[in-house]
Amino acid sequence: MQLKALTLATLMALASPAVAEVKIALDTKPDLETSGSYNWAHAFGSALKDAGMEVREMPRGSVGEEGEKLDQISTGLLEVSLSDVRTVASIEPFIYGVRLPYIFNDVAHMDRALAEGDVFASVNAALAKQDAVLLALVPLGPSSGIITTDTAVRKPEDMGALRMRALDDAQIAMYEAWGTKGTIVPWGEVPAGLQTGVIDGYLNSAFVPIMFGQTDFVKHFSDAGVIIPLRAVLASKQWYDGLSEADRAAVDAAVEHADAATRDWLAEASESSLTALEDAGVTVQRLTDEERDIFRERSTAVYNSDLLSEEDVAAWTSLSDRTR
Repeated sequence: MQLKALTLATLMALASPAVAEVKIALDTKPDLETSGSYNWAHAFGSALKDAGMEVREMPRGSVGEEGEKLDQISTGLLEVSLSDVRTVASIEPFIYGVRLPYIFNDVAHMDRALAEGDVFASVNAALAKQDAVLLALVPLGPSSGIITTDTAVRKPEDMGALRMRALDDAQIAMYEAWGTKGTIVPWGEVPAGLQTGVIDGYLNSAFVPIMFGQTDFVKHFSDAGVIIPLRAVLASKQWYDGLSEADRAAVDAAVEHADAATRDWLAEASESSLTALEDAGVTVQRLTDEERDIFRERSTAVYNSDLLSEEDVAAWTSLSDRTR
């Protein structure tokens, strides 16, 4: 009887399926030099492979746009996605606080604030309704600067005649606080808009004009350090909760490994991205702390927008002040 039971147990173990392939939906080209989010995805996937899991990177756009990726995360068809923070904010608006201009000095400051406020726990309580889990917030690159075609910017007054591409109404409000105009333009239309003069620039990390081949018509970058450009790493709650204890521990360890790897990359990229722009013929305005302070002071006007409640703004401001 004992032999029979042992044989049955052995057969069941052999018949049990291995851990399913972990699909990771990328948001950029697989470029370790210029993409912080790919550095994260690569380090995460490598750690999972070392733990014995199968991993497949899904090229940008191959599994659909943001809404489609969220649907697949929610239904368990996709395990992990590098997603827009706005996708999370559509479910839990509180997370939008990470996009308040100048709310953080740098990524280390952001990490302290997220830990102090136990932000992941509160956001994941809301995401559970969509069967999703926020695993990480990943810097796409160094803090965003002002990217323009014809005008070098060192102070808000330099932007008076410009029309800037905006992500949303909050960014339009920020531009207005700086004394310039903004208009919402989908990312796919930005190159044509810059070349035809529909827009004169946009706000993003220094590597972005290089990543997207725009240095033929983008000619100026101001290192204003406005917002940390972030991606939200979303995972299927169905997948994550269904992992064995050992596999879930491996995933958690892989997240920590990827977070550390990306922050190591960012420390180097903060300067190398500016040098790469200069090598591509783009002038770089390295602003002083005093010059950034002028942008910072004007930007606080957008803290009172429709995107966040007064209570949420107060919570983020308090977190930022306590961990600065």
